[in-house]
Amino acid sequence: MSEIFLSSLVSGAFAGFSVDVSLYPIDTLKTRLQSPHGFRSAGGFTGIYNGLGSVAVGSAPGAALFFTVYETVKSRSPSDSPISHMFAASAGETAACLVRVPTENVKTRMQLDTKEKSSLKENVKAITKNGGVANLYRGFGITVMREIPFAFIQFPIYEASKVKVSEYKGRECSPWEAAICGSFGGAIAAAVTTPLDVVKTRLMVGEDVKGVKYNGVVDTIKRIVRDEGRGTLLNGIQPRVMWISIGGFVFFGAYEACKNIVSNFIGSKKKKNENFR
Repeated sequence: MSEIFLSSLVSGAFAGFSVDVSLYPIDTLKTRLQSPHGFRSAGGFTGIYNGLGSVAVGSAPGAALFFTVYETVKSRSPSDSPISHMFAASAGETAACLVRVPTENVKTRMQLDTKEKSSLKENVKAITKNGGVANLYRGFGITVMREIPFAFIQFPIYEASKVKVSEYKGRECSPWEAAICGSFGGAIAAAVTTPLDVVKTRLMVGEDVKGVKYNGVVDTIKRIVRDEGRGTLLNGIQPRVMWISIGGFVFFGAYEACKNIVSNFIGSKKKKNENFR
């Protein structure tokens, strides 16, 4: 197993779990602000940890898969340019969505479930009852459509900021400094992609306040603009930007710190093996 693969796998899992669990209440509030039923009807400030189990199960493998693909593709790119970072991040996000979308579907349902208080298992059964396992991937297309532009913005900013900090300091970025770079890139990307996040939430909810089902991305956007106004596409922008900027700080700080620990551990093992030869 290569050093890049192992450090990305372990560090990504640690970072993903850390940020998703610690900042989960903010994500719940953001989801409820985007609900077609309105913030109060969707639960308001009560039960802000509903659906945490789904995230706890999916966050570590999803983030691990992202960084494994991202670092692998980036290491094989002919140049260390913003284009290569965009391509690597897009590949990583697409792969991670295979894990992330099912957990997001369950999470969204539980975050908006204020009356029945059903369990993780019951929600999975309810989602798969009619459409089978494929129903867990409802909203896959819009999630990828949201994540790729997000990655296109966040990761080039993150990587470029790290280079600037390294040049200014005359050394490699510390995990603390990398965390600030990640927070900055995440905040900008979060604001720009909020409309896509609103559409994703509506598609995962499945229907509007009248019980009429949403039929794809275009239909959802048209109905939101027609029935609720264009401003609705920015619902939840404040908690989303706050959540992702704080999350970016925790996520990238934890990732870089853990990556350094894993790399040092692998390096020390290599030296020991060489000494025994």
